[in-house]
Amino acid sequence: MTQRFRSIRSAPPVLVAAAALAVAFFVLPLVGLLWRVPWTDLPELLGRPVVRDALLLSLVSSLAAALLSAVLGIPLAWMLARVQLPGRSVVRAIVTLPMVLPPVVGGAALLFAFGRRGLVGSGLEEATGLLLPFSTIGVIIANTFVALPFLVVTVEGGLRNLDPRYEAAAASLGASPFDVFRRVTLPMIRPSLVAGIVLAWARALGEFGATITFAGNLQGRTQTLPLAVFVALESDRDEAVAMSLVLVVISVAVLVGLRDRWWRT
Repeated sequence: MTQRFRSIRSAPPVLVAAAALAVAFFVLPLVGLLWRVPWTDLPELLGRPVVRDALLLSLVSSLAAALLSAVLGIPLAWMLARVQLPGRSVVRAIVTLPMVLPPVVGGAALLFAFGRRGLVGSGLEEATGLLLPFSTIGVIIANTFVALPFLVVTVEGGLRNLDPRYEAAAASLGASPFDVFRRVTLPMIRPSLVAGIVLAWARALGEFGATITFAGNLQGRTQTLPLAVFVALESDRDEAVAMSLVLVVISVAVLVGLRDRWWRT
């Protein structure tokens, strides 16, 4: 405690003031939201059918997207971390592109690929009768597209920090490559794995642009909680604030739960 106090006292006043201003920049919008919450009407607002439908769809689609991200992302992260692939840097850039790509652009790209007249969407519909846009499955695909890179980056970082001697020791004792991966690698990167899955789920839960572009905004079918907030802002401000509060609470809970993954207190 004394050392921290001395560090604060020795900090340049200009930097302290700038840091305080930065904190206020983040805190004030949250305070404004909390100030606007109709606390007495909150149970009634959250119990409305449109809110229940949006919350249920958000939970189902985000959990499905997190699961799909784990199924696809863990092997991909392992390949990027362990295998000398030709053009690995290009592959990594493509995989992480959705993290910086405007979500609406990502949704348009999904539409051109999986839409009724898309690159593979038309053939998929003819073969299976499955139409992905404007469906719940389309919501899951859009969520996975934006959430998957977060899992890949987190798990790849865990793999790169793992001492390969443990895997080599298991292999020298006769374990197959898959057994080494299942019984040594995965347990040793469990913190990164959990963090990656939770981050992917949280990103999928808050997804807006790719979802509305690719899956639309149909209540009970494709309208997730962020989309419902967008609609409610034009018609019922209290309802929008109530749903926003739910998303803020979930996001804060995720960050608090993962705080030891990135920083120490």
